[in-house]
Amino acid sequence: MHFSKAIKQAVFSLSFVGAATVGFADPLPSWNSGGTKSAIIDFVEAVTDPASEDYVTPADRIAVFDNDGTLWAEQPAYFQLFFAIDQVAKMAEADPSILTSDALKAAAAGDVEGIVASGKEGLLQVLGAAHSGMSVSEFKANVAAWLAEARHPTTDRPYDEMVYQPMLELLRYLRDEGFATYIVSGGGIDFIRVLSEDAYGIAVNQVVGSSLVSEYVVGEGAPMLMKQPDLFFNDDKGGKPVAINHHIGKRPIFAGGNSDGDFEMLEWTSAGDGPSFGLYVHHTDAEREWAYDREGHIGVLKRGLDEGADRGWFFADMAQDWAVIYPNTAE
Repeated sequence: MHFSKAIKQAVFSLSFVGAATVGFADPLPSWNSGGTKSAIIDFVEAVTDPASEDYVTPADRIAVFDNDGTLWAEQPAYFQLFFAIDQVAKMAEADPSILTSDALKAAAAGDVEGIVASGKEGLLQVLGAAHSGMSVSEFKANVAAWLAEARHPTTDRPYDEMVYQPMLELLRYLRDEGFATYIVSGGGIDFIRVLSEDAYGIAVNQVVGSSLVSEYVVGEGAPMLMKQPDLFFNDDKGGKPVAINHHIGKRPIFAGGNSDGDFEMLEWTSAGDGPSFGLYVHHTDAEREWAYDREGHIGVLKRGLDEGADRGWFFADMAQDWAVIYPNTAE
């Protein structure tokens, strides 16, 4: 039984919306009243109630979320790319000879469009230069230093303050109800692990992501894990269910994403025998964030829009469903 399908028509009742919160603290205060909020609350109540036929034991309450565009913003480019651009620029200042391609030259100049024009090969060159040739510890220190200083080119906010307040509330609500919350992202696993605990309350061992090859070496008497430029695993599309099985070992019952890169993760979650919930964050708010879905260079959502409703999945319409976007803002 897929719970989201069974309740989809009922959650739009105004009386139901009111009853869900009467006498109780609102677990999702930044979510406006509506079908999606009510569906989330009703699902969580059902799977955590021992008297419910949809009850799920705590050990099997697994929730997985994409990161870019789902838990924090992703425009005008993935934040990890901005990190890589800044790192290449620093490296080029110390040694201009590293700029051996048009993509690396574009990165050193802060030219995002130039990097995009170089295609996948150029992008991998930039990411490889910024993410390899150092130990994992050194890389994480670089990420932490960058997060402490860098600002988003449009909002001028620190990148780790561009997390979505409604999603922070959802993560907290799920954990309060006995769920284990995981990030399953196409972004780099070592990059996300630097910020996951402080930004989302998600421990580093509950982060699943793409990764480069690491090599165990002993230098100067101390063992290190050295990052290599070769791709080890791409955690996107069909790779996400594979990574979930590899890292978590259980099928989730709740999955949240924002693009067609997350489709297979929601599909895998919904294919279980018990109750399940699929959620898409739909970027519809051009005033407070960005509005995009079917067209664009990242975060494209076509198949999800075409098939999601029929599969019983829900959509968080940012313009309609979210009272605020980022933490500590009055909107």
